[in-house]
Amino acid sequence: MLLKRRTEAPKPDSSCLFGDESPEYDDVCCEKCGSGDFPAELILCDKCDKGYHLFCLRPILLSVPKGSWFCPSCSKHKIPKSFPLVQTKIIDFFRIQRSTFSTQKPSQDHLRKRKRASGLVISKKKRKLLAFNPTEDPKRRLEQMASLATALKASGSEFSNELTYVLGMAPRSVNRAALERGGMQVLSKEDTETLHLCKSMMNRGEWPPLMVIYDPKEGFTVQADRFIRDLTIITEYVGDVDYLRNRENDDGDSTMTLLHAANPSQSLVICPYKHSNIARFINGINNHTMEGKKKQNLKCVRYNVNGECRVLLIANRDIAKGERLYYDYNGYEHEYPTEHFV
Repeated sequence: MLLKRRTEAPKPDSSCLFGDESPEYDDVCCEKCGSGDFPAELILCDKCDKGYHLFCLRPILLSVPKGSWFCPSCSKHKIPKSFPLVQTKIIDFFRIQRSTFSTQKPSQDHLRKRKRASGLVISKKKRKLLAFNPTEDPKRRLEQMASLATALKASGSEFSNELTYVLGMAPRSVNRAALERGGMQVLSKEDTETLHLCKSMMNRGEWPPLMVIYDPKEGFTVQADRFIRDLTIITEYVGDVDYLRNRENDDGDSTMTLLHAANPSQSLVICPYKHSNIARFINGINNHTMEGKKKQNLKCVRYNVNGECRVLLIANRDIAKGERLYYDYNGYEHEYPTEHFV
């Protein structure tokens, strides 16, 4: 996956690897493009000392990793091994209750309920969020789950569909939407019910119609496996919750803002490295180019849900089957470099 960050942490200081303090590396050239230009973007392998531009690597790197880094040749990088397409293993991996796992077509009760409640006139000022429509073929749903399991196994993460609170990090009691600087929009009662519906469907094996694929340039990325309507809830961004102050010098690739507090010491982030779901593998767009912006088909929104901060990824237009999912990783909070995103 393209490395990305959504915190106010400063960029890593790469002077220890190259630059004015390392004249011995002035003649280093990239093994991919042969150029020695953009020295601040050159990284050296800790084994063979060969240089590579961050943007020439596949998958692309956004920043210089902290600690040791090995080039593709030295790391012997291979395409991740696919998770076995065995129903019992998939059910166990995602901790789906066997008694509720559906091998039939997904329930359409939520669709009928929404049609009855919507009425004849839809207000443009108050558009409702939609629950996703699971793929009807149970075999295909297993393939979708197996694709996510493959990505999670390769990244060393456990599956979680909720925010997790770990001893030694931020406790749940500090996740208070009331602390948000400028206030946080409240998820309506009806939209909260829709979010809970999405969670309950996933608990019984009726998953969003998404497939995680491995791309040589982007790494793991996510594409729609069927047509998805505008305003559909795609997923919640989850992981371990921690204080931003503890993560300012992190080398994490997908840290997400959870609470942007008026008091910086109370700001929180989501760290999806040990516990995560499909949100971790949905990529940010290059918001410095019109071509990049056109790819954006999701929006990332932070909501007050029953007093707590939550982050949702929501379709901001109709998404065709086979289309890859992208969102603006910067949101509205601050500007973060995305030049090397697709």
